Amino acid sequence: QVQLVESGGGSVQAGGSLKLGCTTSRYVFANCLMGWIRQAPGKERELVSKILNDGTINYGESVKGRFAISRDKAKNTVYLQMNSLKPEDTAVYYCTADGGLCEGTYRGQGTQITVSS
Repeated sequence: QVQLVESGGGSVQAGGSLKLGCTTSRYVFANCLMGWIRQAPGKERELVSKILNDGTINYGESVKGRFAISRDKAKNTVYLQMNSLKPEDTAVYYCTADGGLCEGTYRGQGTQITVSS
């Protein structure tokens, strides 16, 4: 069973920073495109960031310039560094793995991020 284990959620004041981590198996890390999505109450799910096959990184418009995704191959972990957080960043953040040579679409359990003004 594919597992994406997220870490690093929590609460922070506006302007602060948080870093999320997502650890998975070597197979998933090597074959799937890893990324992050988020969903706030009453809102549609939206892309936060994703690393594509050729190493290109996509960011959602609302997080460009503030968030940064990275990978640690030795730890099979993808990180999301979130800076200059805003109250509107409050949501449940999910790690995702799909596309590429992935045999399915996978999502972590979600981690709550709350940004207070």
